[in-house]
Amino acid sequence: MTVPSRHEAARLLLSLQPPPWHLRHACAVADVAAFLARGVVARGVAINMLAVETAALLHDVDKLPAARTPGHLRHGDGSASWLEANGMPELAPLVRDHPVTRLANDAEAAAVAAAALAARVVTYADKRAGQELESMDDRFRSWALRYPDGWDAAVAAAVVTRAQALERDVCAAAGLAPQQVRRLRWSRRALLEAAR
Repeated sequence: MTVPSRHEAARLLLSLQPPPWHLRHACAVADVAAFLARGVVARGVAINMLAVETAALLHDVDKLPAARTPGHLRHGDGSASWLEANGMPELAPLVRDHPVTRLANDAEAAAVAAAALAARVVTYADKRAGQELESMDDRFRSWALRYPDGWDAAVAAAVVTRAQALERDVCAAAGLAPQQVRRLRWSRRALLEAAR
């Protein structure tokens, strides 16, 4: 298996026994990524929509104990490693650098900005989807509440600035303004079908 079908990706995710909160987030990210990828394709830009959708659905597998990813790997690297180990090396680069923490480091933020468009779509979709689609401002407020001892003010400002640049880049590629981003709802249906 290289790029799984929607059904295969859903079956793989369910096999890792994700809790409901994980499923809600994975579905939100996958649906937003699909919407963005569809916009990119409509503008005549080549992007592998299936890879974007399935990578987005599986982007956080390293948070699931059943995935048994190596403990020394950082979040994102663990998901990429799991995808490679499970025969999906094409998806690994699409999830490796999605964590917001990558935007706190100059070199890692530059790597995110220079990544393939498909990877930037997945990364941005993760910034717009907590349990549901939300603005980046709302998402950053949520992170600040959950991690009050996070970054100092200068690093936090740099992360927000870099996330805003990512938003401009991906939305421009999809021909959308940030407030036009929606969910292309496919993931819940795929999970229901895979569970049968």
